Amino acid sequence: MKRIILLAGMLAITTAAVWSQGSPLAAAAAKKDGGSIPMGLGATVIDGQAYYLINLAPEVSFGNLGVGLDLNLRIGTNGKIRSEDFDEGYDYLRIIRYVRWGQKEDPLYVRVGQLDYSRLGHGFILYNYKNSPSYDLRKVGLELDVNFESYGLETIYSDFARAGVFGARGYVRPLKFTAWSKIPVVNNLETGVTFAMDVDKNANREFDPLTRTAKDNGSLAIIGMDVGLPIISYKIFKTSLYFDYATILDYGAGAAAGIDLHFSGLGLVTLNAKYERRWLGDQFLPSYFNSLYEQDRFVPLDSIAFTSKAMVLRTAKAVEGYYGELVLSFLNTLHVIGGYQAPIGVKNAGLIHLQLLTGDIIPILQFSAGYDKRNVGSVFKVDNNSVLHAEVGYKPYPFMVVSMLYQWTFREKKDALDRVVGYEPQRRVEPKVSFVFNF
Repeated sequence: MKRIILLAGMLAITTAAVWSQGSPLAAAAAKKDGGSIPMGLGATVIDGQAYYLINLAPEVSFGNLGVGLDLNLRIGTNGKIRSEDFDEGYDYLRIIRYVRWGQKEDPLYVRVGQLDYSRLGHGFILYNYKNSPSYDLRKVGLELDVNFESYGLETIYSDFARAGVFGARGYVRPLKFTAWSKIPVVNNLETGVTFAMDVDKNANREFDPLTRTAKDNGSLAIIGMDVGLPIISYKIFKTSLYFDYATILDYGAGAAAGIDLHFSGLGLVTLNAKYERRWLGDQFLPSYFNSLYEQDRFVPLDSIAFTSKAMVLRTAKAVEGYYGELVLSFLNTLHVIGGYQAPIGVKNAGLIHLQLLTGDIIPILQFSAGYDKRNVGSVFKVDNNSVLHAEVGYKPYPFMVVSMLYQWTFREKKDALDRVVGYEPQRRVEPKVSFVFNF
């Protein structure tokens, strides 16, 4: 089977209400005090079924504290509220999109709620991870990081309601404890150790189509180490080299070496770039926990048969690959991210992630979109390998936004006995008029 190597990058245009606090684009806006309270009226069409929509999505930031809510009441033509929005006991917690303290790399960073594009370290094990595969399957998770300059810890847990993905990375800058601590640049040499695992009941299941039998291998765990060395460190230009090694327990191992750089041009243009070369052994997949992991973990085909990411991992062959990412910001308003990752010499086996944010660079127009696709062949053909959201908004007045949202995600497919028998695409179209109160 062709080897899957992940991409990491994004091209999305995102308004504050859908903007991930874990995204590289989020930090600047999140540090501003104040907030906004959008109240919207409109309609939603989900897989051909129409609903009236009432939306309230306040987002507030005071210093390090940020809170984002997302309350949607979808009322059918029969006058009943859409049951899928509140069919689980913990669904009411989904109203809290996130509660955040600080930002990634701050002395203390905490985020509770929906996790978007989470990462540990350089991302060789967990990168661009999303804990919620669709609107109807949103989860409440946790990110908790502490940074004491000379050492620190990054952690993530995917779902408080049930067993899921857990990850932690401890790191230290050892030269900070020696006489070399006063040597610029080099004193920031960093080493880290990462442990991540999925304890979901389907994390490591395999199916034999010949015997029609399933095998449960328990949880799936990954251990890795990394080292990073700054080469140049000026206020407007920084660059560093890094190396990662990881092994998936009971499977295979892989390594990666990369370079990243940061350029800041007088507040006009900010550029972040990364290039990484990878050497992957049999039965190893880089960035195993990624933006599509929750969909890929376990996919029922019928009441007995299924496929799983563990089965893809089992058949993965040794290969070399690469990963590149570019993040561009202009006037801290227009932001573009693009990235691609693929094995060398293997067609249709890469993964792409795109994001764009226009902000207020066009005063009367807003646009937001995000796109992830694996097994890339035709890049912009939306199919079962894709996740997409796109929103365009027109502001006739500063306090009003007329918008249209299109979303392509996945939902669980169930049989007559309410058993999950697979996943199927879910299309959501949402025209809306919102009144936004800023403070």
